[in-house]
Amino acid sequence: MNYTELTLNEKIQSGLSEAGYVTCTPVQEKVLSLSLDGSDLYVQSQTGTGKTAAFLVTIMQEILTERENASECKKNALILVPTRELAVQVEEEAAKLGKHTGLRFASFYGGVGYEKQVADLKKGVDIIIGTPGRVIDLTESKQMNLSNVAYLAIDEADRMFDMGFYPDLRKLIHFLPASDNRQTMLFSATLNSYVKNLAWEYTREAKEIT
Repeated sequence: MNYTELTLNEKIQSGLSEAGYVTCTPVQEKVLSLSLDGSDLYVQSQTGTGKTAAFLVTIMQEILTERENASECKKNALILVPTRELAVQVEEEAAKLGKHTGLRFASFYGGVGYEKQVADLKKGVDIIIGTPGRVIDLTESKQMNLSNVAYLAIDEADRMFDMGFYPDLRKLIHFLPASDNRQTMLFSATLNSYVKNLAWEYTREAKEIT
């Protein structure tokens, strides 16, 4: 399937075209066929299969649609990743695909000062990309507000558990609206018992893609 066959906002289509995205990879096609109707997902997919674009396109499309419908409350998204490197990579991809959307993207991770990240939050961020520890720090210090997060993507979930982030993830999810009021997409190279428990506990009737 080509991206032009999908009913996407023309601003997203422009970003995809400029970035050279023509044909969906198998995981992109499967995810987008289900995610754009608001379904929760848990997806088993190896690194390098194109899952980042799949969840970014979903989130951008949903936010733009909601704003065109003139909703009073601005919804935003949270993308959780295990490492600083991946946070930067996802932010770069978001900036590329969302170039024409007018949406604001920013990444939040440890090992660096808080000043720039706090400044980004004050300007307003539509898609928050971050590692669990730093997102918790910023939320607990009242610098980051997660009460309007309508879209949650957890990327490389199995690596998060290997790195000991399971308690942080559970803690973080309690700052978010209830699962009935958000779309949750969970991506993992393996669907181990931790990942399945997380999917079962924090999603609603999630559809599995392998």
